[in-house]
Amino acid sequence: MTGEEILAEVMNAVIEGEEELAEKWVQEAINQQIDPLEVLNNGLTKGIEIVGKKFADGYYFLPDMLLGAKAMERGIGLLEPLLVGEKRKAAGKVIMGTVEGDLHEIGKNIVVMMLKTAGYQVNDLGVDVPAARFVEAVRAEKPQVVGISALLTTTIARQQEIIELLIEEGLRKEVKVIVGGAPINQRWADEIGADGYAEDAMRAVDLVRNLLKN
Repeated sequence: MTGEEILAEVMNAVIEGEEELAEKWVQEAINQQIDPLEVLNNGLTKGIEIVGKKFADGYYFLPDMLLGAKAMERGIGLLEPLLVGEKRKAAGKVIMGTVEGDLHEIGKNIVVMMLKTAGYQVNDLGVDVPAARFVEAVRAEKPQVVGISALLTTTIARQQEIIELLIEEGLRKEVKVIVGGAPINQRWADEIGADGYAEDAMRAVDLVRNLLKN
């Protein structure tokens, strides 16, 4: 098979959410000495971009996104040592977490994986994260972006609490804040003073990229 055909198989494995096939074809690409960055960009990333588009267009649903992300993650697991060897420079540092009182993480995890794929260094604080923990992480790690997820109408006010605490601690101007979650919309993001809102993982990556350009 040609290199292009192997990359197409990598891409299709992600689109179909087939973890074992993704691993198989990424390994084949490595065996054929295809540039790992090319495998990442023209195989795995291209596949997850198509998954994201199908999700945005209503052809795929959240479980499909998760399967695609898991397939991509399996492939990245093989590439990671080679990519580290090439000393990829991180595109930026991001902290992500789900607010206190909320245990939802599937959407957040997909965003984390896609940000990592796009070259960002991501610290996932997990779920049920108190406002003070977000602030501590900003102070200690000095990220460019903080992503705050809330999936319950009863917990979205925590996003505002975190932003207000960042202001109180004199850290708000040092970091961009993005918010997301099923009940969240642009109006809420504007109301609480967030820098941006994304309704899905693909848009979240684009949002981070655009915020760091400015």
